Amino acid sequence: MTSAVDSSATSRRPRDTPHQRAWYWYDWANSAYVTTTLTVLMAPYLTVIAKKAACPTLPSDVACPTNLHVIGIPVDPGSLVFYVLTVSTIVSAIVLIFIGAIADRSPRPVRLFAAFAWAGAAAASAMFLVSGDNWTLGVLLLVFANLCLGSSLVIYDSLLCRIASPDERDRVSSRGWAWGYLGGGLLLVVNLGLLTLDTQLGISRALAVRISLLSAGLWWAAFTIIPVIGLRDLHGATATTTGDRAGVVSGSLSQLARTFRELRRYPQTMLFLLAYLFFNDGIQTVISVSSVYGAEELKFNNSQLIQIILLVQFVAFGGALLFGRLASWFGAWRVVLNSLMIWTLVVTIAFFVPARAFLIFVGLAVLIGIVLGGSQALSRSIYSQLIPRGHEAEFFSLYQAMERGTSWFGTLVFGLVHQFTHSYRWAIIALIVFFVLGGLLLSRVRMREGITAAGNQVPAVI
Repeated sequence: MTSAVDSSATSRRPRDTPHQRAWYWYDWANSAYVTTTLTVLMAPYLTVIAKKAACPTLPSDVACPTNLHVIGIPVDPGSLVFYVLTVSTIVSAIVLIFIGAIADRSPRPVRLFAAFAWAGAAAASAMFLVSGDNWTLGVLLLVFANLCLGSSLVIYDSLLCRIASPDERDRVSSRGWAWGYLGGGLLLVVNLGLLTLDTQLGISRALAVRISLLSAGLWWAAFTIIPVIGLRDLHGATATTTGDRAGVVSGSLSQLARTFRELRRYPQTMLFLLAYLFFNDGIQTVISVSSVYGAEELKFNNSQLIQIILLVQFVAFGGALLFGRLASWFGAWRVVLNSLMIWTLVVTIAFFVPARAFLIFVGLAVLIGIVLGGSQALSRSIYSQLIPRGHEAEFFSLYQAMERGTSWFGTLVFGLVHQFTHSYRWAIIALIVFFVLGGLLLSRVRMREGITAAGNQVPAVI
């Protein structure tokens, strides 16, 4: 706590600690991959490659009537990427829970975090090799990179509880998201220039996309160095000792079993997770399908799509900081709940946007940017208040299984609706159900009761 002399100034301008400043950089680092690869380029690029494999003689802008066959299952090339994200999430939902248990018992969680981050960055960089009709390599790299991203974020998010007090977490989490949108947006500016000037530079559009995918992986790897060095002195909260015969892995399995049994003791935490499952799936699906929706349904070109995503990135930078401030006045729970009504409005407007109506879509992008960063950042800080001490990584593994780029209910619904209707408009409007159900469940979460049950300090404003 501050003294009476400086408490007023400090409350107006809270200072970041060295750990917090180092922590922010991983949002900056991985957001290049999330933005350039997951949000903008990989989905439409992989869709084009899948169409080329299924219908090699048809132009890429013509609907392909032939299905791919994945382990004997017919798959519409236009739906392939959404099914890949679905499989990626199912795998993550299983694996990340074990990663969280291991991280909580690891004496050096930051080293584990670094290993996953750099392995994911290597896979992201290797996407440069995806070309021609080799959609299989693209699928494998996308699943592996997403799994590594989720694994690194389990540990990264859990460190929020170590570097920020309960009253600081809304601010720190919001600043992390803001840094992420700024970093991802800056690299996207460079990639926009590359995709705009591809012919002048004497390279094909496909090669420009591949170079952009490579740049996202290299950016992720390079800037991860800063949090790895800055957080290296943080040790595991429940690190194993030399005499612990259970070890990290086997001991983690028994700890995991105990956690699932004890989870019933935290009904508000469970209720928030269930609410988050629905509304975050809606948010993540909107993010992951936006480039395909813009390209295939609204007929925007790559440059227009990147301009829109860039706008979202920089608006979201301010939106995350704004929502952090709103949370200090009204409470994070109430702010997130109201943001879900805006998300419902976003999906409804997207359904009615006419093809090639670029200016209308720009207005929608501004609305998305305002609520995007804030709703995600505050969800992370809300959840951090509802988990018991010493089990941060393990509980964040449940949270991260439903996190960005890995939603599966939403992408599955989107893919199925498109496959049966051959319309991305009906697929996008179907996502309303996720925001409505998520909002109804979130409205029933009793925050004060949940924070107290987890044994945590209740913030001044919740």
